[in-house]
Amino acid sequence: MKHFSQIQARWADSKLFTLKSALIATAAIAFTGCSSLGGGSIEKRSAKLSSGIQKAYAVEPNTANRVSPMIIQSAERYDLDPLLVAAVIRQESSYRPRVTSPAGAVGLTQIIPRYWQQTCPGDLFDENTNIQCGSYIISKYKNTAGELPKALAYYNVGPTGYNTDHKMKKQGKRYAKQVKQHQKLLKKAL
Repeated sequence: MKHFSQIQARWADSKLFTLKSALIATAAIAFTGCSSLGGGSIEKRSAKLSSGIQKAYAVEPNTANRVSPMIIQSAERYDLDPLLVAAVIRQESSYRPRVTSPAGAVGLTQIIPRYWQQTCPGDLFDENTNIQCGSYIISKYKNTAGELPKALAYYNVGPTGYNTDHKMKKQGKRYAKQVKQHQKLLKKAL
């Protein structure tokens, strides 16, 4: 796991780039991609992911086109499948970036600021910041839990809730199953 100050430095650096310059820089460096989207430039993989998100989840083209490169970059940064990140966004917010839950979770990946604001500095309603933070949390939980289904359950109910409350554990497992179903649906739409 990366040292906390390195993660904060990356967050600060990411704020300096516009989406366009980040796409250009990433395309120049990475011409190989994750296996779920095939290889090629980030533009090519983003177009494929965007098309799948539109088909699988009935998301507006502008929204899908805008967030797809962010999902890919974030997934690559945190060693996650972009289809998983896209599926979490579908489960959490149905691609509505300004949504707030009754529990106070915000944005596409439904981050609770009181828990994560120090780890994920910046405006959590900002799509890129929110996707980066959500991906970081999933990756952190994946490393802690040792397996993806448990990590997804942690994402939903928290490690403490999962490990101490039978009802919460059941809810977390149901959540993980729903995310995996969204991921399969997206994979089928590609």
